[in-house]
Amino acid sequence: MKIAIGNDHAGTEYKKEIVKLLKEQGHTVINYGTDTEDSVDYPDFIHPVATAVENKEVDFGIILCGSGNGAQITANKHQGVRAALCWNNELVALARQHNNANVLSIPARFVSVYQAVKFVDIFLHTEFEGGRHQNRVEKIPC
Repeated sequence: MKIAIGNDHAGTEYKKEIVKLLKEQGHTVINYGTDTEDSVDYPDFIHPVATAVENKEVDFGIILCGSGNGAQITANKHQGVRAALCWNNELVALARQHNNANVLSIPARFVSVYQAVKFVDIFLHTEFEGGRHQNRVEKIPC
């Protein structure tokens, strides 16, 4: 799979571990995030990820900021993007199963690096259930 990742300064260390996992699993990773811990504005790094998902240049996006909220809000401004803010394994699985989320937003200041890496693994290996959920997902766009 081809995966875009973007982060602000709060997610730099997390991104490094996530990219390591993705490459070990054979995925192609496009890094739109900052590689430093110097303060930056998260939209500058999230919009490129969301654009790549919106234009179907990648299969999925992973975004990180301190709370995950700003990143998720930014990504969801793009048509066809369904970014889900997740802070536990169950939410990650449900985001894929029920909402067909195509972007995972991780709150770096509220989960461990270990948890974040696990979230990514769950996200990429959980299928959308379709069925009754398909009709709901089709009603999301404005």
